[in-house]
Amino acid sequence: MRLGVNIDHVATLRQVRGAHYPSPLEAAALCEKAGADGITIHLREDRRHIQDADLYALRPILTVPLNLEMANVPEIVDIAVATRPAEVCLVPERRQELTTEGGLDAAGQFEALKSSIERMRDAGIEVSLFIEPSFHQLDAAVRLGAPVVELHTGKYCNLSGEDRDLELLRLVAAAEHGHEAGLKINAGHGLNLENLPPFLKAVPHLDTLNIGHSIVARAVLIGMEAAVREIKALLPI
Repeated sequence: MRLGVNIDHVATLRQVRGAHYPSPLEAAALCEKAGADGITIHLREDRRHIQDADLYALRPILTVPLNLEMANVPEIVDIAVATRPAEVCLVPERRQELTTEGGLDAAGQFEALKSSIERMRDAGIEVSLFIEPSFHQLDAAVRLGAPVVELHTGKYCNLSGEDRDLELLRLVAAAEHGHEAGLKINAGHGLNLENLPPFLKAVPHLDTLNIGHSIVARAVLIGMEAAVREIKALLPI
């Protein structure tokens, strides 16, 4: 199983003071050194953390794949096609949100997504859709020609007790359904040292986990390399 480390919140620390540090490039290098299998960044429309310059600087120096999270808007699609990251994950985005609050409505936005997906695939980019663990959304991803989905784990991470167990069952069913449909199954959002073990024990067919906030938060206390290695140690080889 692969680990993609999202370094957005390294940039958040930089942007909150308008400083030139900490450097997302340096953070990415430390993540690679610690065994990260990929680096994820989210270039938001409001540029609240990652900036265009970060993407253009990271793209040529990484030794692991770069996964660009982005909304389906023309400006960002143009940037993706110009920079050609290994992977793009299309996500919903609202300016007033603190973080991504749910999955993309692939079924409801079918036509708008279709042209963008085709354009990025023609540029050699592997396209993923960040969706809820819903058969309806998984089937829409198949029809759209997106080879990868990233299951939104935020609800699972925010719940407890029986409610968490029920959400975990939804994730299990979605992973099985998507796998049977020929999709690569990734997952992410809110995963941490506490909630990751039961998730890994239950959910099948996982290829990549994208984890950011909990790793960066832990890195504040123990360092980036150690924080990445803690998560890597939990993943099956």
